[in-house]
Amino acid sequence: MDTLVRATALSRQFGQHSALSDVELCLERGQVLGLLGANGAGKTTCLRLLSGLLAPTAGRIEILGIDLVRQPLAAKRHLGYLPERPPLYPELRVDEYLTYCARLQRLPRRAIAEAVATAKQRCGLDEHGRRLIATLSRGYRQRLGLAQAILHRPAVLILDEPTEGLDPVQMRELRGLIRELAQDAGIILSSHLLPEVQAVCDRVMILHQGRVRLDAAIQTSRPTNRWRVQLGEPLAVEALKLLAPVAEAQALGSNRFQIELCEGTNSADLARALLLAELDLCELAPERSDLERTFFDLIGAEEQHG
Repeated sequence: MDTLVRATALSRQFGQHSALSDVELCLERGQVLGLLGANGAGKTTCLRLLSGLLAPTAGRIEILGIDLVRQPLAAKRHLGYLPERPPLYPELRVDEYLTYCARLQRLPRRAIAEAVATAKQRCGLDEHGRRLIATLSRGYRQRLGLAQAILHRPAVLILDEPTEGLDPVQMRELRGLIRELAQDAGIILSSHLLPEVQAVCDRVMILHQGRVRLDAAIQTSRPTNRWRVQLGEPLAVEALKLLAPVAEAQALGSNRFQIELCEGTNSADLARALLLAELDLCELAPERSDLERTFFDLIGAEEQHG
């Protein structure tokens, strides 16, 4: 596979504060890499460094083998960047804005009209070229921000919180668009939402306090039907295994259990069985995914119920 981005020992200081320390990153063509972390973990700083908006205090960034610091113009020709708040001009029409962005990207004059039409088509903006940006919904503004990022057909797309503020339908549509764009590019996106990273990424890098705590492929195995149960009083785990919906049970404490349900049963069946057994049910919650458990383990957060 083609290596599109390589960052080596990447660090950034703001005065005495270390925002990013010794980050190693590699992105291949066709990959969607998710930067995951709590607010303040260093995600946006990392993306700004990779897009050339910030200079690293130490380390090296290569875009298709081109040093981003030493040859910024050559490297940035292969980059498309969507910040958390797209750089839009509300008084312009969609076509005017994209034409202006194409000129900033130094596209040949004869190629601008086709580039604008292609970007609009890929981002679902075909019918909106004459609309004022001020009249667009949040979802369509995000689409427009993505359209400006892909005008020049970059090999690398960098997206900062691309689904922030979108409703569920808009989020699903944007996820599909990101996967489509990844067919002939590499994409790095940041998010603090674990389900979002799992839905669209095939690799995840977890940042905490400016350091990489995990860089691994996301497991795509079928999720199991596991639930966490807390009862009002201690109970032997063998008693739970006798309940009809329960395939397996494991004690996590005197009154807390992890339960895997039989195929074809659901949490309602389990709750009903517990109540019929006259057990005091205090909590019934889905078991966290492997990525979620890993995330909280790595950042040292206390386990939260619910």
